[in-house]
Amino acid sequence: MSYVLDDLDRRIITATQAGLPLCAEPYHEVARQIGCDPGEVMARMTKMLEAGAIRRIGVVPNHYKLGYTANGMTVWDVADDDIQAAGREIGNFDFVSHCYHRPRHLPHWPYNLFAMVHGKSTEEVAEKVNSIAEALGPRARGHQVLLSTKILKKTGLRLAA
Repeated sequence: MSYVLDDLDRRIITATQAGLPLCAEPYHEVARQIGCDPGEVMARMTKMLEAGAIRRIGVVPNHYKLGYTANGMTVWDVADDDIQAAGREIGNFDFVSHCYHRPRHLPHWPYNLFAMVHGKSTEEVAEKVNSIAEALGPRARGHQVLLSTKILKKTGLRLAA
């Protein structure tokens, strides 16, 4: 589906690309900033989301500010036939923020299932990784934990104001 952004769409994206305002009615605040009706802002954002012009509307917490300073990307070697079921199972853990399938790069990288685990200590992360390993059982043929060493700012495409 092809979607062409008009001026109002671009103003909405520019006003929200660093995040929605932290207030009780964020769409009303965006509408006020750009001189538009809140209902129009919500309708446009929904339309852009459905068309794929924007990928998602969601919360992106700063885990460090919430006290989760030990964060590890867990990587798992799971049989390709089991990847969907294993991914859904891991993704249901409340301490996993995202879980996804990636291609292996044999012979050096046998891992095909990635899951980000958050904890307040490396020991807590290790306990959570053990919970995943127990849940996967013999389906997990191997795994590693890649602990974060610094905060990286994650942003998407930015439109110039």
